Amino acid sequence: MIYVFCRAVVRGLFAVLYRFESVGVHNIPAEGGVLICANHISLRDPISVGIHVKRQVKFMAKAELFKIPVFGWLVTQLGAFPVKRGGVSKDSIKTSLKILRNGEVMGIFPEGTRNSDAEAAKRGAASFALRSGATVVPAAIVGEYKLFRKTKIIYGAPIDLSAYKDDKSPEALNEATALIMQSITEMRATEKPTVN
Repeated sequence: MIYVFCRAVVRGLFAVLYRFESVGVHNIPAEGGVLICANHISLRDPISVGIHVKRQVKFMAKAELFKIPVFGWLVTQLGAFPVKRGGVSKDSIKTSLKILRNGEVMGIFPEGTRNSDAEAAKRGAASFALRSGATVVPAAIVGEYKLFRKTKIIYGAPIDLSAYKDDKSPEALNEATALIMQSITEMRATEKPTVN
């Protein structure tokens, strides 16, 4: 399988280049829909979220990437699906919900873009989780991807959003989003990267 092969190759490269390691992978359920929510600091983040996870992790990717010969085919094989520039389309929302409802794993960055400000988080992740019933696993990427300096990802315990499952109001989505981002922020604050 192309995904398994590429994951193994990139895992090796990241281990050498960024001394990359993962903590808490056991927090990701072995089955059922899972939404991994991580902070976003680099274009490498989608790779980081998935390379140590046994299950395939799927992501949204810019639609333009799928038009590039060969590369477009490759990212499709790796589980990416297109999202149009300027916002999440109805098609990408349907695809996301289908992935989660089918019991698969999807990665998402609640901030929507590379951003260190948790206040900028969007409600999409919480909406996907509540509408699909997927388990939400927070993930904190710690480090700066500097060559030969340690970068790591920490997967936290699943977040209980059951209090909001019957409430799809903007207020409920805001509160659920805040819980997700709080968990990510706390993990980043308590797990400082090693510089030696």
